[in-house]
Amino acid sequence: MSFTPYLNFDGDCAEAFAFYAELFGGAIVYQATFGEMESMEGMPPLQEEARNRIMHAQLQLGGGRLMGSDAFPGGDEACGGPYQRPQGMWVSVEAGDAAQGKRFFDGLAQGGEIHMPYAETFWSPGFGMVRDRFGILWMVNVPGQDG
Repeated sequence: MSFTPYLNFDGDCAEAFAFYAELFGGAIVYQATFGEMESMEGMPPLQEEARNRIMHAQLQLGGGRLMGSDAFPGGDEACGGPYQRPQGMWVSVEAGDAAQGKRFFDGLAQGGEIHMPYAETFWSPGFGMVRDRFGILWMVNVPGQDG
């Protein structure tokens, strides 16, 4: 069993996934726009503003992955409804060491909002919380000696 975060964006999924691929050293293994899927059965008619939005993207990251999409303009319920800024959940990334954790945190913090500065804690040599410039909430953690 595994769990895979599925992130939702408001028109900047492609930019976000390119950024995450570079920051975390991953590879985008699939990405398709609503326009590319327009001929699929059940797809609502597309307005021009929807054609280049990402319908689905998958980013492979080591042993894990992230998936995501842009919200469908106009909030069509068949495509997930209107965009809502993420709240009530965090994507947690585990770094191999404090230096890597700091690099991840600093990258995510550029243009974002720091909720808890990256620092040593009683459980970790490096931990911080940030909302990145795409609106995604992240916790960057380096496991302590006890895991």
